[in-house]
Amino acid sequence: MNMQHLARPSRQTGRLAALLLVAVLLTAVAVACGGGGGAKTPTSTATGTRTSTPAASASPKATATSTTPAVTGTATATGSPSAQVCGPAARAATNKAGAPPGVTANEILLGADSILSGSLGAVYATIPQATTAYFNYINDTQGGVCGRKITYKVEDNQDDPAVSLSAVRKLVEQTKVFAMVGSLGDVPHGGSWEFLNQNGVPDLLSSAGSNRFGANPCGQPWEIQMIPSYTIDGTFLGQYISEFQAGKTVAVLWENDSVGVDGFAGVKQGIDSTKNQIVADASYELTDISIDSQIATLAKTNAGVLVTYATPGFVAQAVKGADRLGWHPQLVMPYIDGDDILFQFVSPQLLNGAVATDANKLATDPTDPDVAQFISIQSKYGGPPPTNFTLYAHILGELAVDILGRSCNNLTREGVMEAAESTTNFHSPLMLDGVNISFSPTDHVGYQSSRYLQATVDANGKGHWQYFGPLREFQGQTQ
Repeated sequence: MNMQHLARPSRQTGRLAALLLVAVLLTAVAVACGGGGGAKTPTSTATGTRTSTPAASASPKATATSTTPAVTGTATATGSPSAQVCGPAARAATNKAGAPPGVTANEILLGADSILSGSLGAVYATIPQATTAYFNYINDTQGGVCGRKITYKVEDNQDDPAVSLSAVRKLVEQTKVFAMVGSLGDVPHGGSWEFLNQNGVPDLLSSAGSNRFGANPCGQPWEIQMIPSYTIDGTFLGQYISEFQAGKTVAVLWENDSVGVDGFAGVKQGIDSTKNQIVADASYELTDISIDSQIATLAKTNAGVLVTYATPGFVAQAVKGADRLGWHPQLVMPYIDGDDILFQFVSPQLLNGAVATDANKLATDPTDPDVAQFISIQSKYGGPPPTNFTLYAHILGELAVDILGRSCNNLTREGVMEAAESTTNFHSPLMLDGVNISFSPTDHVGYQSSRYLQATVDANGKGHWQYFGPLREFQGQTQ
């Protein structure tokens, strides 16, 4: 579900990483941005999923379901939420009165900045393309939303925070968009999100998994994060280790940016220290050409588990490097790596048994009627070929339409934020059973559920990912 980050590989390995990055985003960490400190360590208990409330959307109809048992992580937030100023009160100083820009009798104008060019553009450009295709479908079949057609303007942020700020300023000040929807990239989004919050522009459903983008909803009340937080995802991976690999020592390779920093923090939170010990970790820089030395250092520990909280290009290096050294630990990796295309760059035999996470149906399964309908809509309305990224982007479009549809009676920037914060158990048929998205004035994090994926090899030597185990749901806030 990477939905930059979805993921951000090194520049030198950009082309390989760009191909490998066709993996689900998600869900998607742990350096807090203001608020009440670090994300809390969850404890796992068996429970049912949350009570459902139907969500209005379009075909394929997004509804709420709540039938799959979940293993729930509970986080206890520090401080008193009632003492914080959140929601409309937090937005009051930047909420501009009068008719908002970007809304006419016939049109709602939305914007986004995304990675459209460079070595990563071939992959990431497909995400806003898929969301655009879904909006085209809604315009054609339902006349848009609130009786108005949706126009979606996307600017290239070139994976650069300064360019992102320039692109966002253009969309807000010149194009006059009503709201930003689905802006993509952890690094570039870091350059523009504060501008949006300071100017009272809804920054809805951002595809940036750094924990900071959703960790402080009261301090950044115009920002709502869609993809999985890396910290939450890392927590699930840590829990997997202690539940399924108890007694084994653990080594961690992590990327020295928000992907690895936040993900590694989550792994440490999820692991039960009475069952597993992290005996070594090694980081790498985005500019590194090789990580052979890091893998050699980790291999000397002969750890039974290797966590690669890294983008796919470096995961491929790590798996091959460990094999050359004769080290074959249990591989554990984040949702940005759990996609079939990884088998094209790493032998399925080397990946056999590797574990990742995801929260949506897999785009490689057109026999599923909902996936088949997704593929049909995208094909008919100019979307890109089906991947887990584009399936996620389709869901993002569904949720955006759902939020807009619930703000028709108050189609203002504050009105759309209040509609977003009232989202309760939104469920797309493209999500796994039991996966829901809810927001509130004190919770602006989207995906907080996952299941485990395991790499398998069939009789013909072909690799596949398969789900196993119950749904994992993080209940609480990454504050």
